[in-house]
Amino acid sequence: MYAFQDFNDYSYESEKRKSRKKKLIIIGVSLLATTLIVTAGVVGALFYTTHEPKKDDNRNLHSVSKSVKMMCSATDYSGVCESSLSNAVNSSSPTPEDLVKAAIAVIANEAKKAFSRSELFKSKNPMIIGAIEDCKQLYLDSKEELETSLKHIVADGLENLPKKSHDIRTWLSAVMSYQQTCIDGFPEGELKTKMNKAMDKARQLTSNALAIIKEATNFFSTLKLSNFNRRRLLEEEKEEVFVDDDGYPSWVAEGDRRMLRSYSWKKPTPNVTVAKDGSGDFLNITDALNAMPKKYEGRYVIYVKEGVYEETVNVTKKMVNVTMYGDGGKKTIITGSKNFVDGTRTFKTATFVASGAGFMAVSLCFRNTAGAAKHQAVALRVQSDQSIFLYCRMEGYQDTLYAQTHRQFYRGCVISGTIDFIFGDAAAVIQNSVIVVRRPLSNQQNIVTANGRIDPHETTGFVLHNCRIIPDHTLTSFNISINSYLGRPWKQYSKTIIMESRIGSFIHPDGYTPWNGDFALNTLFYAEYNNTGEGSNVTKRVPWLGFKVISRSAAKGFTVANFLQGRDWIKRSEVPVRFGLFH
Repeated sequence: MYAFQDFNDYSYESEKRKSRKKKLIIIGVSLLATTLIVTAGVVGALFYTTHEPKKDDNRNLHSVSKSVKMMCSATDYSGVCESSLSNAVNSSSPTPEDLVKAAIAVIANEAKKAFSRSELFKSKNPMIIGAIEDCKQLYLDSKEELETSLKHIVADGLENLPKKSHDIRTWLSAVMSYQQTCIDGFPEGELKTKMNKAMDKARQLTSNALAIIKEATNFFSTLKLSNFNRRRLLEEEKEEVFVDDDGYPSWVAEGDRRMLRSYSWKKPTPNVTVAKDGSGDFLNITDALNAMPKKYEGRYVIYVKEGVYEETVNVTKKMVNVTMYGDGGKKTIITGSKNFVDGTRTFKTATFVASGAGFMAVSLCFRNTAGAAKHQAVALRVQSDQSIFLYCRMEGYQDTLYAQTHRQFYRGCVISGTIDFIFGDAAAVIQNSVIVVRRPLSNQQNIVTANGRIDPHETTGFVLHNCRIIPDHTLTSFNISINSYLGRPWKQYSKTIIMESRIGSFIHPDGYTPWNGDFALNTLFYAEYNNTGEGSNVTKRVPWLGFKVISRSAAKGFTVANFLQGRDWIKRSEVPVRFGLFH
């Protein structure tokens, strides 16, 4: 079901085809062999208990070693995998389920040691003190994701793993992101180096678990041993008719306005209303969230009336299935100005944080007014799994939208900024939206995306689908030369796909720019498909191994249906969405 994420009819993946097939065969042999081992172990145990109870048989140890070795052959860190699983499996005849559970369980122990390492650091530097606090919270987030993954494997059994594979891999990808975020919070120097080293084994174990689950799922799917392969065929759907839902500035062209028009989203009856003028239940959004019942069935709806709300809002992980809607992206504005230059870590600069699963925002503006001179200043940070943003505005300069983790869908939004203004390690599809590139400082350049995928087995990446990438009037109204790019690789396996979008002429012909030297240029995955506009000419794009122009069949792998498994959680009756390609 999720193999489309590595759809490999394009040359970037061609070198991995043979390796992947080998791994599928190996993991298949592993599962079948382990089943035989279990049977043989039971028979052997009965035989020796009856006939030779005083003798020890070392064959069980050999069986454990053999099955562990086979399972670990699918990973990139096989040595670490073998030693960790051998130590973690208590049974002398481990089942495949035992090994998969062990692969996740060992992460928790190692992560606890790694994250707690930060508590040993002593410093009076407020940035370091803050980074330590962040690591504590990130550890709790990691622990929760791992516990949830194990719970589903235990409850559903290995035979149902294919049905839950993408969920589990999404949660494990988030764990990898939390590990890296803890490290990134420390300033450059000795402590950051120590934290990076401390986290190394935890990252390797997480990568191993991702690989094992992915390959086991592919094996089950190939043999059709479950109902996993129920993927519906992509449809050539008719898109909804749009009706204007919001006012846009004069520099947004009529074509872009039409693209941003809504289909008359039906406003639900709110549980509570927030209004600055006192006509609602609360004067600010934070109080409305704090008053939310601890247990609530269904969606909890908060209506935020027109107004400018100067507050830092946090929809915590305990606040699930929250819908928050306003009177329009230019009318209901949530604003703040926290920034890196003034001493706030990037992770904490966000004006609005959405962490609770199933969060949905409609017709709101998330703004950070710190400006270009203050560098990193996040308007919106999204950690929420299966989150949806409709007709919203994200306004800032550097690091405007922090798509941190999990699965995210954006539709009909306006996202503006300068440097890396769409960044993070989520699986995010931004569809039918306008990406506005603003004017940076005179010594800066513009970069739209900076994806933070750190491992090839993660399910994450950014997809800009049927969007418009345009310059803000402040960028074009002055006779200055500023280079603007579509992306650069923040982390080693950075992944960004731009397809069926219109790219303005202001984008540099290279399309992309390095992060630092040749870092990640061979391991990143940047792809374009069927784009239009003067900036879409790919003949002068960067010659990196990781950049490709992909085919239509490959592009299907990055649609909402396949990349986000959107049919499982996005309801077309409630949300305008294109599950497949437009053309």
